[in-house]
Amino acid sequence: MTIDKKEMPVEEKVCALLKDKKYTITCAESCTGGLLSATLVNVAGISDVYKEGMVTYSNEAKRELLGVKKKTLKKYGAVSKQTAKEMAVGIAKKAKANVAISTTGIAGPDGGTADKPVGLVYIGIYINGETIVKEYVFEGDRQSVRAQVVDKALNILKKRLKK
Repeated sequence: MTIDKKEMPVEEKVCALLKDKKYTITCAESCTGGLLSATLVNVAGISDVYKEGMVTYSNEAKRELLGVKKKTLKKYGAVSKQTAKEMAVGIAKKAKANVAISTTGIAGPDGGTADKPVGLVYIGIYINGETIVKEYVFEGDRQSVRAQVVDKALNILKKRLKK
């Protein structure tokens, strides 16, 4: 399968790259509420590489299901680089997956502050023990922000898998 076809959706490219590398993937979502996992499972054949996904919206769920530290949440908040990293690492370990994506942010329209505006999102990408976290501020309504996060997360992952 050629992975560089322009017309191929990013989720299909990611699936092909994962299959080529014989990697498995899992997702820990907060602000995207399952949209990332749903986008991945739209791809025929994703069952070869997709292990599981969790929507961990509450701090309690982040702690209990993903192992995010209580002190991390207290010091930095649920919407932080630190939490996104712990979410990605936690779900990767729990699912025994090579690759994990985490999303945490403020999709809006409410919930923003001067320090953490609506649209602020952290995307964690874990690949075989290495984790990066990217920060973005997206504009638009709630659904638009969620869709932009999914697209950005998959594009970041695609780029990292091509290395």
